[in-house]
Amino acid sequence: MNRVGFKAFLSALALLLLFSPRGAFPQNWPQWRGPEANGVSRETGLPVRWSASENIAWKVKLPGRGMSTPIIWGNRIFVTSQIGYGIVEERSARHEGPVRSDDGPVIFVLQCFGREQGELLWEHRIPAEKPLPPVHTFHNLSTPSPVTDGECVYAWFGTGQLIAFTLDGRLAWKRSLGREYSPFRLLWGHGSSPVVYKDSLILLCDHDPAAYLLALDRRTGKEVWKADRGKGLRSYSTPFLVAAGGRHELIVNSNPRIDAYDPETGKLLWHADGDCKVPIPMPVSADGILYASRGYNSGPYMGIRSGGSGDVSQTHVLWRVPTGAPYVSSLLYYQELLYMATEVGIVRCVDPKTGETLWTQRIGGNFSASPVGADGKVYLLNEDGETVVVEAGRNCVVLARNALNELCRASPAVAQGRIFIRSDENLYAIGARLAGTRAARSAPGIFRHRDAEPQR
Repeated sequence: MNRVGFKAFLSALALLLLFSPRGAFPQNWPQWRGPEANGVSRETGLPVRWSASENIAWKVKLPGRGMSTPIIWGNRIFVTSQIGYGIVEERSARHEGPVRSDDGPVIFVLQCFGREQGELLWEHRIPAEKPLPPVHTFHNLSTPSPVTDGECVYAWFGTGQLIAFTLDGRLAWKRSLGREYSPFRLLWGHGSSPVVYKDSLILLCDHDPAAYLLALDRRTGKEVWKADRGKGLRSYSTPFLVAAGGRHELIVNSNPRIDAYDPETGKLLWHADGDCKVPIPMPVSADGILYASRGYNSGPYMGIRSGGSGDVSQTHVLWRVPTGAPYVSSLLYYQELLYMATEVGIVRCVDPKTGETLWTQRIGGNFSASPVGADGKVYLLNEDGETVVVEAGRNCVVLARNALNELCRASPAVAQGRIFIRSDENLYAIGARLAGTRAARSAPGIFRHRDAEPQR
């Protein structure tokens, strides 16, 4: 192995140890965007072709909508949903849809399924706290993906309710951040997912009138630190952890700038300016370079060297492309190339060293789900439920188009030889069916729990 290859290996190992909750190996998918929070799986032999009726290991009906990604630990899959509409606002012509307001109760649901056969192992139904914050029709209050450290699963919702359960479904602790700190109100609704860092659970709470980062002890739920972010800083993105310059940095893609914090203390380390009204995508990183997408109204994407101090806008921004970035979907760095899928169906491959476009292809559909890289391929799931499989490389080679014909906005998950896709109605396990496997159903002695009556 040459020096460059060895350096890349060490960087990948450091990121895996940093991002993965303790004991998380690549066969798990413990958080939003996988073991390293970058959409990359090290698994091979994954399915390339499927349809709504072919190469489906199992399929289960979900009780409600949600944009949260399923997460996987061992033989357990966790997924959240929302029953009921709450207060819905229509603010964008692109996301056309019915404006609905339901005065009835809103229930959040956390379900645990068996990975191999899709049987329901347990579920919790949590009444949403009132008053409900407004949310765009594009998503709902069940957008944050859960995260697990192998001891508990942590589910966070757009009201600020945060609940920790053991993997077998027992309540460990719960918090009500919207009531304890300040109401959860963000223009288009909360979208950020929790992040595990060592013994802490880190949460980005950018809301009116307060914007702050919060670290809680993941075993007890008690506050470790709280960092006020100041007025005017807003983000719908999930914080991203990087290892740079002998330290760890917590990156927040926000408006009007990108911020880096010390995850141990919440101290602001550096920031890079660049206006973006609605920052949604999570950055990715490789070899000390951070890649960020600021795609509202086809905004910019850029490469930034990590490890700076103070304002690094003029010193650490390596390149910047002014237009063409994805609005919702996050970037994918895979096999030394950068991939992105936009809301108008354009997929682009970029040289991460220069920002130069290597190829552009109008693949079709609208993309909200983030791409996944695995087994030498890039998996691109559009909102119509079609997954376009592209060969990773400097030329665009489409290998397959796989249609489920359902609305899909959540990103795929990969674990133990299968691809898991969550639509608005169902959870799919894509891959070979085990011998003797039947349609998924609840296991005997299933544990269901309803925490309390809805609060009116």
